[in-house]
Amino acid sequence: MDIRQLRYFITIVEERKISAAAVRLHISQPPLSQHLKTMEDELGTKLVERNGKFLEVTEAGKALYKYALQMTQLMEEAKMEVKEVGIGVSGRLALGINTFSVVGLRELLHGFRAKYPKVTYKIHQNDSAQLCQLVRDRIVELAIIRLPLELQDFKVIHLHTEPFYFIASTKKKPFNCEVTLVDIQNHPLILPSTEGLGVHYMILEAFSKAQLHPNIVAECSDISLLLDLVVSDFGTAIVPETVIKQYKNYNIQAYKIKDTELTASTGLIGLKNHYLSKTAQNFVNLLTEHKND
Repeated sequence: MDIRQLRYFITIVEERKISAAAVRLHISQPPLSQHLKTMEDELGTKLVERNGKFLEVTEAGKALYKYALQMTQLMEEAKMEVKEVGIGVSGRLALGINTFSVVGLRELLHGFRAKYPKVTYKIHQNDSAQLCQLVRDRIVELAIIRLPLELQDFKVIHLHTEPFYFIASTKKKPFNCEVTLVDIQNHPLILPSTEGLGVHYMILEAFSKAQLHPNIVAECSDISLLLDLVVSDFGTAIVPETVIKQYKNYNIQAYKIKDTELTASTGLIGLKNHYLSKTAQNFVNLLTEHKND
């Protein structure tokens, strides 16, 4: 088998029809069928079986498909690295950003663009668990996520740790400068993020460790809507400090939560033991310099 046949097989699996795969590959159907037969003869097993109008992948075919994806990706990475060495730094920065993002990211990207004007960008915003999967799937090379998470597959650079704040409408009676979880447990809380995601889990874990039972009235992963609800006195909320710095124009009260259990760490992740493009390496270097300033 060669890399071309592996690409043909990937397309056959994804299209589930020889005719559709042939159209996508811009080749005629008979030679594509012959390539598939040659691969099956070489491996001594069926890779796909017809099921009505469509092809179903056998267990052997599924195993080959998995390795075919890895091998074609490695081939692309090899070509990319060789080209970058030959022509200098250019290309695309594929970056994942946590839903709450990071303070100063816009300024950082402006600085990176000024230094590397030929670079283009693909930026995905999502929750941290989904960003980890995007890095595993090689959809993005790097991601800025909220910790803690299971990160054995990744290289991690810790960026910073920040406190959480309790926010409320200005219609509420003000607190002192700082508050505790005891102070706020009976207030109607809107959790930023939804069940199963990082910030949601951290907040509930902090209350649980303090043996407190928060009065949760809503969950909202859209931070702008959450802040609008707080402003209208629909409820109060607990948010990372980043949110306070990013959304300064909202008419809310904000109080730092004194409980040391409730803090959020941010990290930059990339996949272990995989080639990182020059563009991504340069972004890591710039972000590290920015962190140390």
